[in-house]
Amino acid sequence: MCGYNHQMDSSLTPFFRPLGVVVIGASSSPEKLGYGVARNLIASGYRGAIHFVSQKSGELFERPLYTTLSDVPDPVDLAILIVPPNATPSAIEACGLCGIRAATIVTGGFREVGAEGVALEQRCIEAARKYGIRLLGPNCIGTLDTHLPLDTTFLQPPMPAQGGISFISHSGAFAAAIIDWAREQGFGFSQIVSLGNQADVNETDVLPEVAKDEHTRVIVLYLESVSNGKKFVQAASEVTKHKPVIALKVGRFESGQKAAASHTGALAGSEAAFDAAFSKAGVLRADTAEQLFDWARALEDCPLPRGRGIAILTNAGGPGVIAADSLEMNGLFLSQLTESTLRELTTYLPSSASVHNPVDMLASASPEAYATCLKFLLQDEHVNGVLVILPPPPMFKTEDVAEKIIEVSSNSDKPVVIALMGSTLVEEARKTFQRSQIPTYPFPERAASALGALAKRAEFLATEARSTGELKNPSHGNSAVDLLPEELVATYGIQTTSIKLTRNENEAVAIAIELGFPVVMKIASPDIFHKSDIGGVLLNIKTEEEVQNGYALLMERANKSMPNAKIEGVHVQCQIPEGQEVIIGAVRDPSFGPLIMFGSGGIEVEGLKDVAFALAPLNQAEAQEMIRKTWAGRKLKGFRSINPVDEEAVIDALIKLSFLAYEHPEVAEIEINPLRVLQKGAVAVDVRMKIIGE
Repeated sequence: MCGYNHQMDSSLTPFFRPLGVVVIGASSSPEKLGYGVARNLIASGYRGAIHFVSQKSGELFERPLYTTLSDVPDPVDLAILIVPPNATPSAIEACGLCGIRAATIVTGGFREVGAEGVALEQRCIEAARKYGIRLLGPNCIGTLDTHLPLDTTFLQPPMPAQGGISFISHSGAFAAAIIDWAREQGFGFSQIVSLGNQADVNETDVLPEVAKDEHTRVIVLYLESVSNGKKFVQAASEVTKHKPVIALKVGRFESGQKAAASHTGALAGSEAAFDAAFSKAGVLRADTAEQLFDWARALEDCPLPRGRGIAILTNAGGPGVIAADSLEMNGLFLSQLTESTLRELTTYLPSSASVHNPVDMLASASPEAYATCLKFLLQDEHVNGVLVILPPPPMFKTEDVAEKIIEVSSNSDKPVVIALMGSTLVEEARKTFQRSQIPTYPFPERAASALGALAKRAEFLATEARSTGELKNPSHGNSAVDLLPEELVATYGIQTTSIKLTRNENEAVAIAIELGFPVVMKIASPDIFHKSDIGGVLLNIKTEEEVQNGYALLMERANKSMPNAKIEGVHVQCQIPEGQEVIIGAVRDPSFGPLIMFGSGGIEVEGLKDVAFALAPLNQAEAQEMIRKTWAGRKLKGFRSINPVDEEAVIDALIKLSFLAYEHPEVAEIEINPLRVLQKGAVAVDVRMKIIGE
C-alpha cells in the first residue's frame, strides 16, 4: 500500500467521499469502540474499500485483520484511528508513510484532559503536517452520510433515516443524543460531522464542504466557539447565499467581563459579537436545541413566505389565541383577510364560527372543513403562510383530517405548518404528515417560531447583495496614531464641531471669541472618560466672564474628583444647535474584528442598554437594520414632542465609522458620544479613541 500515489493536497474530500477506509484499532470485542466502528462501516452499505488493522490477526465481519498498515491493499484515503492516545502520533506517521491524507481520531485523552494531553495533541498535529494529513478530532465520533452511504461512527445502530439536514457539532455526545431523538421525531439527516477537539479541521473548514452535498438542504451547527471569526463569517456568507444555516452557540453567559474604557467596549460582550457575526453572514441563531431542529425541519420541507402575514386555522379558540400571541412574539402578524375570503368562509362555515383571523371552525370541523378553509386561506393574497392547529377532533379521526390537509398544502407555494396537539390520539396523524414531509409541532408556540425562521430566511435572500460599496472619503492611509480623534473621523467625512485645547483662562477667552458664542467647555484629560460624571462639561457659555469662571470651575472639579488624573487643559468648542443625541462607536473583537454600535446617546447609554451591534464594514441595509432595532433609531423620525431629525445622516455616519474601524487595525476603540442629529446633518460632539497598546 505504501507505494500508492495519493494526491498531495489539503482536501477534506476523503472525510466525505473516501475511495477506501481503514480502521486502525479494529477489535473483535463487541464492547470496544473499534468493534462499533467496524460494524457500522459494514452495516452502512458503504461501497468503497473497507479494511481493518488490529494488534491480532484473524477475521472480523468476514474480512481479514491486518497487523500492519503497510499490508493493507489500496485504495485507501481515510483512516479511522482508535488507538491509545500515546500511540496516536505514530499511527498518524504510519498513515503518512502509506499516502493516507485524512484521518479521524476517535480516541479521547488529549487537550480536554490537561497539559499532558495538550502536548500529545500537538505531537499529532506535527506528525500530520509533516505528511499533509488533515485530522478530524481527536475526541470525536466521526462522520456519517445517509445517502452515500457511509458511517464511520461507533454509535448504536440503526443508522439515522435519510433526510436533507446536515449537522455539524462540536460535541459528539450531543450529536449522538440528537440522532436518537430524531428517530422518534420522524426526521432524518443527510450528513453528520463530529468535530471534537478541532486540532486541525474546524467548523469553518467543514461548512463549505457540507454545503456541496446535493442532498443537504439545511445545515445546522452546534458551536461552543469559533476558531477564526473572520474566516467563519466569510465562509458562512458564501454558503447562506445558497443554503440556510442555523446555529446554536452555547456558553452565552460569562461570570464577568473585562473592564472597558468606553460605553461601546463595556456593552460589546462576546455574545454581541456572535449575534453580529451571524447576522452579517445570514446565519439564523437559535436559542435552544429544540428550536434548532424545529427551524431546520421547516426550512427543509417548506416553501418560503413572501411576507410576514400569517393566517391561523383552528377548531378551538384557546389554541388560536396562543398562536396569535406566538406569531407576534416571532415578528409575524395576523393577515387581514380579503373581503372575498371572508365571504367564502362565511358562506361555508356555521354562523357561530369565527371567520376573522384566527379562523375558528369550531370543534365540529370535519376533515373536509379543514381542507376547504385551508384552500380559501392559501388563495388569499394577504396570506403568506398558514398555521393549522389540530387537536384531536371529537367526531373524526385526526389522521383523516391530516390526509385532507395534505391534499391542499402539497399543491401550495406558501408554507403550511401544523400544531398537532395531543399524544396517542394524534400519533397516526403525525406519521401521516411525516410521510408527506409536512412539519408538525406539539404546540402553537413552536410552530410560530418555525414560521418566523422561514420569514427571516426569505427576507435575507430578498435583501439586496450585501456589498460594502465604495468609501466616499477614504483616509488616504493616515495612521490613527498620528491624528486626534476628531481629525480622524473628519478624514472620513463625519462632521465635527470646531474644538480647540486651551491651557489657561485668557487662551480660553480668545478661542471662544474666535469660535463665536455660545460655546461649550469640557475638561481635557486622557484619564477622565466620562466627563459629565464629575461635572466636567459646561454648556451655553455666552460671555468672556463666563469663560474665565468656567475654566477655573472645571479645573477645580477635576482636581477635586480625580486628583491623580493628568489634566491637559480645557477644550472649547462651538455649541451645536439642539437635536437628538445618539451614540455610535466601534470596538475591536479579537475574533471577528471591529464591532459597530448604535444606540441612545448621552450619559444614560449603559443604563438604558438601548443598543445594537453589527460587524464592520456596514452597508446601507445593515446600518438601517441597526437603527430599526433601537428606540434611539426609531424616534429619529419623531415621536410626540420630539421633532424628527436627519436619519440618513446617521446612516451615513455609521457606514463611515465602520470603514474607519475596518481600515485602521491600530484602533482598539473609537466612540462618538454624542452624535447630535439635526434637522439636516449630524455632528460629532465628542470623540474618544483608544489605540491598541495604549
